[in-house]
Amino acid sequence: MRPFLGLCYRFPMTEIHSDSSTEPVRTKLESVVVRFAGDSGDGMQLTGTQFTVSTALAGNDLATLPDFPAEIRAPAGTPAGVSGYQIHFASSDVHTPGDRPDVLVAMNPAALKSNLEDLKSAGLLIVNTNAFKKKDLDKAGYGSDPLTDGSVDGYQILPVELTRLTRAAVESVGLDTRSADRCKNFFALGMMYWLFDRSMEPTQEWLTQKFAKKPQLEEANQLALKAGWAYCEATEVFYERYRVDPAPLKKGTYRNISGASACALGLVAASKRADRALYYGSYPITPASEVLHELARFKAHGVITFQAEDEIAAIGAAIGASYAGSLGVTCTSGPGLALKIEALSLAIMVELPLIVIDVQRGGPSTGLPTKTEQGDLALALFGRPSEAPVPVLAASTPADCFWIANEAAEIAIRYMTPVIVLSDGYIANGSEPWQVPEASDLPKFAPATFDLTSEGDKPFEPYRRDESTLSRPWATPGMPGLEHRIGGLEKEYGTGNVSYDPINHERMVRLRAEKVERIQEMIPDLEVDGDPSGELLVLGWGSTQGAIAAAVESARADGLNVSKTHIRHMNPLPANLGRILESFEHVLVPELNGGQLAYVLQGTYLRKIESSTKLQGKPFTETEVREEIDRLLQTTSGKTTQP
Repeated sequence: MRPFLGLCYRFPMTEIHSDSSTEPVRTKLESVVVRFAGDSGDGMQLTGTQFTVSTALAGNDLATLPDFPAEIRAPAGTPAGVSGYQIHFASSDVHTPGDRPDVLVAMNPAALKSNLEDLKSAGLLIVNTNAFKKKDLDKAGYGSDPLTDGSVDGYQILPVELTRLTRAAVESVGLDTRSADRCKNFFALGMMYWLFDRSMEPTQEWLTQKFAKKPQLEEANQLALKAGWAYCEATEVFYERYRVDPAPLKKGTYRNISGASACALGLVAASKRADRALYYGSYPITPASEVLHELARFKAHGVITFQAEDEIAAIGAAIGASYAGSLGVTCTSGPGLALKIEALSLAIMVELPLIVIDVQRGGPSTGLPTKTEQGDLALALFGRPSEAPVPVLAASTPADCFWIANEAAEIAIRYMTPVIVLSDGYIANGSEPWQVPEASDLPKFAPATFDLTSEGDKPFEPYRRDESTLSRPWATPGMPGLEHRIGGLEKEYGTGNVSYDPINHERMVRLRAEKVERIQEMIPDLEVDGDPSGELLVLGWGSTQGAIAAAVESARADGLNVSKTHIRHMNPLPANLGRILESFEHVLVPELNGGQLAYVLQGTYLRKIESSTKLQGKPFTETEVREEIDRLLQTTSGKTTQP
C-alpha cells in the first residue's frame, strides 16, 4: 500500500530510472534545499549538522544557515523557541543556503507556523503528528488544526507519528519517556538519509564517539536512526528516492567547516607562520563565543586562551600579550566591540600587533543576539576618539575566515598595528566545504627587520621607523639594551618619549594614518567578474557575496549586462576601486545595514551609489538581490527585464 502515492514532491530533475517495478523510482537532482525546524530541545542544529557532514562526505557542494532563537529559555512549543537549520546541497557550485526549502521537517505546530510560508509551492512537508494536540496548537497560536483546516493545501504533506514510532524503536533500551522522545530527531534524520540516498555511517560513527561513556543513549539513538530509514523502506510512503551527484571540486583534501572553526584554524596557522605564540583573550558573547570554544582545543599547539571577566579585560590581556611578543587576539560582537574601543585606541597609540574579530549580530544594544547583520562597519572604520585609523578586513564565506585570519595577522605584524576583522553570525555559524591547504603553501612572515643594536651610547629608539612600512620595532621585554617605555600618551617621533609638542603630535597622527594607507601596497587590485565596464556593477562586502553571485548569474542568463565585485579590504580600500566605479553607469551595493558602505563610497569617490538594505536578522536571498537588479535596470535605462 502506498498511501501517499502521487503526493511526494517532484523536484526539477535531469534523469529518472528505476531498478525494478517494486522499488522506488531513482531521480537525479541538480540541487535540493532542506530545512529542519522544531523546539530548541528537539536537536535541530545537531540534526542539520549531521545531515551536512554526510552530505559533505558525499562530495556535494553546500551552504548552510543555522537559525537560533533569541530567547535562551523560550517557552517550549512557542514560535519564540523555534530553532531551524537549512542546507542547500548540489552537484554544482552553491552560493547560498537557498531562498526557500524544497523540504520542511516540522517537529511541532510552532515550527510549522514559523516556517510554512517559506516552503516552496508543492514542496514536501513532513510533520510530527504526535505534537499536534490541542495544547500544542494553543501554544503555537493556532485556532484550529492546520493539518486539517486547509492551511497546508498546496503542499505535499507526509504526516508521521514521529514520537510514537521513536518510542517503539527504542523501547528495548529501557529509557524513560523524556529521554526516548529526545531521540526522535534521529528518526527524522534516518528518513532524510533514505530519501536523499545519504550514508548513515558518518552519523553512526559520531554517535559511537559521542556517547562512548553512555552506551544506553548511543544504542537508543542508533536504533532511532535505523528506524527512520526502515520506516521509509518498509511503508513505501515515497515512490521516489533522490540522488544529488558529487560536485566537480578541485583535487585535494576537503572538510566541512564553519566560519568559527575556520577562523580558529586560521589564527593557529598564522601563529605558526609568524613563529609567535597565540594568545586569545575573550569574553563570551553570542555569536562570537564559538571561536573561543574552538581555540581552547589547541593547547598542544601553544595556544593560550583566556576567558576574561569582561570585554575590556579581554582586550587588555591581548594587548599585554602582544607587548610580551605573542600574537594577541580578541573576539567579540557589536556591543563588545564598543566596550573595547578605548583599549583599541591604546593599541593604536603604542603600535602593537593585535587582531580584533567582530562577529556582527543584529543591534543596537542586545538587539538580536542570535541573528545576523552587517551593522558594525561604521564602528570599525570610524568608532574611535580622535584620528585613529586601523586596517579593516571582511570575511565573505565560512571558509574565507581561515584566509582572512591569516591575512590579518600578517598585516598586524608587518605594519605593527591593530587590525579589525569583520565576520557575522551567518558566516560564523554557517558551513561549507573547505579545501585544506598544504602547510608548505603557507609562507612564513615576520615583522619588518631592524638593526636593534644601540649605536654607541645612543639609547634604543622604540619608534624608529622602517622606511617601507613605517612600522616600529617589536622589541619585547627582556631583550638586552632595548629597554623602553610605552603608553597611551603621545609619543615623540623616534624616541617614544612622552611629548606634548603640537607639531610632533600632528606629525605622529599623520604618520600613523599613512602607515595604514601604505597597507594598500600589499592589497591586490580588485577584480571584476564580468565585463570591466557596462550598465551595472553589483558591489558587495562580507556575507552578501553568495546572494550577489547567484543573482548576477541569474541576471546574466537572462541577457542582462551585469558585473560584480566584492571588497574584502574595507580600510584601506583597493587602489583601483575608484577606476572600477567610474567604469559603470550604475553601482548597486546590497548591505545588511542602513547603507554604511554605500555612504563611505559616495563620500570617498563622489559618485552616486544605489543602496539596497535589509535589517531583518536574515541574510539576503538570491531573489531579493535579483529583484533589485531588475528594478534598477528598469528604472534607470527604461529596459524591460525578463522575469
